Amino acid sequence: MKVEEEQRKQLVKHLEGGLAYASIESFLDAIPFDKIGVRPEALPYSFYEVFFHIAFAQKDILEYTISANYKTHNWPDDYWPEKPAPDDEEEWEDLIAEYFEDRRLFKDYILDPKNDLNKPVKNSEEHSLLREVLLVIEHTAYHTGQLLLIQRLLGVYDN
Repeated sequence: MKVEEEQRKQLVKHLEGGLAYASIESFLDAIPFDKIGVRPEALPYSFYEVFFHIAFAQKDILEYTISANYKTHNWPDDYWPEKPAPDDEEEWEDLIAEYFEDRRLFKDYILDPKNDLNKPVKNSEEHSLLREVLLVIEHTAYHTGQLLLIQRLLGVYDN
């Protein structure tokens, strides 16, 4: 039992980032609101678009994992915003808050020993909780690199 508890804690650490890749919260505040919708030269997306995509995918996988009311979304249309920037700072702050709340819910679900890491999730007969957690970790890590690159290209991050 102790080993499984440690495994769950390790998964949560990776979900939060900061071990093999920068945590989103370590640089999210570095980008000014007026730059989140800017698409750097030769890139097809803005900081906002990538962060929206990370948040949407995390929410989708969380709902797929735990919700009895899960509905499949249209790929790729639903997973990317229709615009390069939010309409206002409130929309941006709401997206950030929703991302962190969904991540907290996922962490709580992972840490609950009643949720078997190796059994299929609510909306699958073959995808385990472990698979879904690893999918979120891998997806977030990949796109976190893009967020950092965008910030560097915009001149607002240099670590």
